[in-house]
Amino acid sequence: VNANMGALGQYIATLFDVIQQYEDLFGQVPATPLLLREFHRIQSNAELSFVKEDVQSLLTESLDGLRRVKEIVQSLKDFSRVGEIVWTEADIHQGIDSTLNIVKNELKNKATIVKKYTAMPALKCNISQLNQVVMNMLVNAGHAIVERGIITIETGEHQGWVWIKISDTGVGISPDHVSKIFEPFFTTKPIGSGTGLGLSLSYGIIKKHQGKIEVSSELGKGTCFTISIPRDIGVTAL
Repeated sequence: VNANMGALGQYIATLFDVIQQYEDLFGQVPATPLLLREFHRIQSNAELSFVKEDVQSLLTESLDGLRRVKEIVQSLKDFSRVGEIVWTEADIHQGIDSTLNIVKNELKNKATIVKKYTAMPALKCNISQLNQVVMNMLVNAGHAIVERGIITIETGEHQGWVWIKISDTGVGISPDHVSKIFEPFFTTKPIGSGTGLGLSLSYGIIKKHQGKIEVSSELGKGTCFTISIPRDIGVTAL
């Protein structure tokens, strides 16, 4: 569709150019009053001037919409890594960015996203599952922000471990609840607002990567989750 719209835009430009040349030629040929009136009537009925302006606007808006659809589809493919081997070398920053595109609508009115990426080589991982963990963290961060706040995503590497920090300026987690948040079905959200499985599943995914998740939180100030994954599978836990 994107390719067809591009071709259609070229064809329309050609058609309007031909019409303009006809008009220029008509202006050079002596015409009777009756012919002139008929010529202007045809132009007026077709609203040619309006159509010429509006069709460009319609094409521009349609191409912009198609571009956004293309970005969403590409993000979904990156998020799930359709057709790729489960464990593969992957760019975690590309994974985070594709995940941000997936949850963009949920976060755009609540949080400003700050990215602090550290350049690093690709990481051997199950990128679709890692993206799922990041998505759970981002959604939780968005839910923790009452009105407007900041979600910061940082990455780095230290002594053979790759880490991702996702912090928010939300309401924070009670000290009594911090030790329970990775338990299945435990949730601090209102009834009907959460399953209590997001963090539990995330914990299991990171364990499969021989990594760990740490959390620090302060009521009224926010929460920070740190995901740590060994660069080489088989590295003993810190």
